[in-house]
Amino acid sequence: MPHDALTPGRRRLLTRTATLLLGSLASPWGVAQSSAQPTWPTKPVTIVVPFPAGGGTDAFARPLTAQLTKQLGLQVIIDNKGGAGGNVGATVAAKAHPDGYTWFMGAVHHAIAPAMYPKLDYNLQTDFVPVALISNVPQVVVVNPAKVQVRDLKELLAAVRAAPGKFNYASAGNGTSHHLAGELFKLQTRTFITHIPYRGAGPALQDLMAGQVDVMFDGLGSSAAHIRSGRLKALAVAATQRAPGFPDIPTSTEGGVPTYQVATWYGLWAPKGTPQPAIDRMTAELVRAFATPEIKSAWTNLGSEIPTLAGRAFGDFVTAEIQRWGAVAKASGAKLD
Repeated sequence: MPHDALTPGRRRLLTRTATLLLGSLASPWGVAQSSAQPTWPTKPVTIVVPFPAGGGTDAFARPLTAQLTKQLGLQVIIDNKGGAGGNVGATVAAKAHPDGYTWFMGAVHHAIAPAMYPKLDYNLQTDFVPVALISNVPQVVVVNPAKVQVRDLKELLAAVRAAPGKFNYASAGNGTSHHLAGELFKLQTRTFITHIPYRGAGPALQDLMAGQVDVMFDGLGSSAAHIRSGRLKALAVAATQRAPGFPDIPTSTEGGVPTYQVATWYGLWAPKGTPQPAIDRMTAELVRAFATPEIKSAWTNLGSEIPTLAGRAFGDFVTAEIQRWGAVAKASGAKLD
């Protein structure tokens, strides 16, 4: 049919289709926002967060779920299920009915778990469908300034070397990024600091601020507010560049440990079998959320850039992280305490 012979309705349809296709190609997420059925959701949506309230996952989950609630017009609820370094919540989410109403917001901890736990009740790569990277923040070395009176990373290293075994570090639990980040730090600096595992970053941070422990290798997202308040002192971010929103915190390179580079990332998964239209719609809503001033501001305040990985690209990233942390666990000799 010649172009001039197109009816107005046909012409509008072709124009709209071309616009949607161009939009999906231009998006770094590679997602066509029109691909999902508008029938989902019809009731509240639950996101399982496998750590207690107050940790890094929570710090990103709460503003994100508030924004998604606004966009969807239905409540998006956080269900905190902590325990076993995030593995309890992961198991619960893996066994949830895959109807599009239960999602899992995991973290780098779940890429570490296969190297640390001989038997898991879930498999991150076969029991879940990767949806999107939610945030990616550098790990930060923080101390209680009243208890550990050092000005920077170099002074901490001098103090630790002068008194081997005197200092300890808190983690969110065995096999978490906090644990492996601490073991990697010890390996690379040839120092010894005792590991004290907790049931989540929230409880670990509370004890750090109370002076019960000395050091924490934390995700910047969960430490951010405490650093700003002065209750914690940040000695370095484990990166080659200073973090967004925290230009005053030196890097590990500046602190004399250039090889120490660790990031804490968080991601969203769906239980295997979740309808693809629901996954497409959720991905599209994440694209919308990350474009809002509210989320952009919140992520900057938490030290994170806006992510652009979704679907297969996010899955490939997770696979690479599983391999990387498996090698770190083997090299450091990290074990469950």
